[in-house]
Amino acid sequence: MKANHQVRLKSRPTGIPQADNFEIAAVPIPEIADKQFLVRNEYLSVEPAMRGWVSAVANYSTPVGIGEVMRSFSVGKVVASRHPNYREGDAVMGMLGWQEYAISDGSTIARKVKESDLPLSLSLGVLGLNGLTAYFGLVDVGQPRPGDTVAVSTSAGAVGSAVGQIAKLMGCRTVGLTGGSIKSKICREEFGYDEVIDYKADGLADALRRACPRGVDVYFDNTAGVISDAVLPQLAVGARVVICGTASVASWDPPPTGPRVERHILVKRARMTGFLVFDYQHRYEEAMGRLGEWVRQGRLRYREEISEGIEHCPGAIAELYRGENLGKRLIHLRDH
Repeated sequence: MKANHQVRLKSRPTGIPQADNFEIAAVPIPEIADKQFLVRNEYLSVEPAMRGWVSAVANYSTPVGIGEVMRSFSVGKVVASRHPNYREGDAVMGMLGWQEYAISDGSTIARKVKESDLPLSLSLGVLGLNGLTAYFGLVDVGQPRPGDTVAVSTSAGAVGSAVGQIAKLMGCRTVGLTGGSIKSKICREEFGYDEVIDYKADGLADALRRACPRGVDVYFDNTAGVISDAVLPQLAVGARVVICGTASVASWDPPPTGPRVERHILVKRARMTGFLVFDYQHRYEEAMGRLGEWVRQGRLRYREEISEGIEHCPGAIAELYRGENLGKRLIHLRDH
C-alpha cells in the first residue's frame, strides 16, 4: 500500500531552521470525507518566511506545532474528490504542506492553476506567491513612475528578480543589490538590471551613491539590516519604501540595534509601508493575467532550482539562508 511521506517539525529551532529540526514520517494516505478532496503534490516550495512560521514567537501566523507537518505552499493535482468545486485532474496551489498527499476542503487553496500551457512549477514562483508579491508590492505599494530609480535587495531571488523586471516594464531604471559575482552577473544578463551592486564588496554606500545619483525613488526591501541601512540615506524626495522581508536579521530577540530611520523619512518626505501579499488575495487573478502574458512573451524571465525527492526538504531552508540557490527553490516529488 502506498504511504504518504511527510516532513514534520521535530524540534523548535533557534534562529534559522536546520535539517535536524525536522523528521520524515510515513503514514497512510488519508481518506476524504464529504466536501473534501485529495491532492497529490508535485512540487513543494521553500520560502524565507518559513523561518518565521516555525519560530516560537508568532508573527502574522500561528507557529507550526512540534510534530505537525511543515507548513508550505505546494502545487499538485486533485486525485480524488467529494467536493462540488474541485474535480479529479484539477491543478491547485495552496498551503498543502511538505507532504506527498494532502486533504483540503478548499480553505487551504490559494487558486486553481489555469495556465496549462506553462510549467506547473511556475505556480510556486513567478506565477505564484513570489510573482504576486513582486507585482502588488511594487505596483500597488511602491507606485513606480516612468523614469523612477527602483532599488531592490536580494535582486537575484525569486521575488527580487521579478520586481526588477516589472519595474523595467513600467519604464523605471533598476538597481539590484545581491551577493557575489555570480548573482551579480545573473541580475545583469538575465534579469536586465541597469546597475548591480555586490553588497558583500567593500564600499556599499559609495557604490549606491554612484548608482543612484538622483536618489532612490522606490526601495523594495527584502532584507532589512545593513543593506537597508545603506539604502535609506540615498532616498529621493517623496520616496516609497516597501518592507517585504527581513531576511538578513538572524534574530529579533533581542531586537537588533542600528541607525535610526526617522530623520531620513522626515527630510525626504518618504513613505515606508509594510506589505503582505495575503492582503491581496481577492486580486490574484488580475495580477496573474499580466504575469502570465509577460512570461509567455519572454518579457518576464525566471530561474528555478529544483531538487528531486522529499528527503531534500529538511535542509532546504538553511540552504536558502546561506544563499546557495540561484533560482526559486523547489522540491519535486517523484512519482510514487
